[in-house]
Amino acid sequence: MLELDSVTFGYGSKEIIKNVSFMANEGDFLGIIGPNGAGKTTLFRLITGLLKPWRGTALFQGEDILSIPRNRFARQSACMMQAVELSFPFSVEEFVLMGRFPHRKKWQPLTKHDREVIEQALALTNTISLRERLLNGLSGGEKQRVMLAQALAQEPKLLLLDEPTSHLDIGHQIEILDLVRKLNRENNLTVIMVIHDLNLAGEYCENLILIDEGKIHSRGTPGEVLTYENIEKVYKTVVVVKQNPFSSKPYIILVPKEYIEPPPSKLGGI
Repeated sequence: MLELDSVTFGYGSKEIIKNVSFMANEGDFLGIIGPNGAGKTTLFRLITGLLKPWRGTALFQGEDILSIPRNRFARQSACMMQAVELSFPFSVEEFVLMGRFPHRKKWQPLTKHDREVIEQALALTNTISLRERLLNGLSGGEKQRVMLAQALAQEPKLLLLDEPTSHLDIGHQIEILDLVRKLNRENNLTVIMVIHDLNLAGEYCENLILIDEGKIHSRGTPGEVLTYENIEKVYKTVVVVKQNPFSSKPYIILVPKEYIEPPPSKLGGI
């Protein structure tokens, strides 16, 4: 479904992404994790075709993403970015409707299928009650769900998610990722997700890529990637990795420094 072959990219003279290669097959649920500044967002923009690699290629179903007409690419893939700001006051329903644009000719009226897809996207993301609200008047969490609704309205085969749970409370985090996993399993939807939360990444993704300083540090199943050795080396912090008693997936426990470093002596070293 998607392949990066020796992709390198940077800004100015500085390389940010360094010779990265990986594949995502149809039906995969792949998570991309790494610390701030590791290059995750830049890598995501290369995958979506927003950036052109200095070297190497990003392929979608065997074609160079940059050579695919954007309208055709948008009929096969959908991208949910971290945030969106619109100067024009679109309603939620109008914004979700934009997800149907790649499937319609210019000035073509909405078909019955278009309306059914929009209703389903609103229902799946629990945003029906927001349909008449203005997008820029929503909370951060509400916007996240509406952006996912627009992505689902495209009826994609590949769903690209950039921090889909940011701004969401724990209940909506689980709701969104449960939905994405359901679509992945039942519709064979291929999902590639950039995410900061290691516990959510380990719980929902089938495979993970850990990025550090623009390179792939490790890849594999959550159990193979989310080891305390990998996390401590890349994130420069001490953790304890346990097993979720329900799913058997790795669960990371943070260890504050006060439990690691001895307290300073009150007697000045005496």
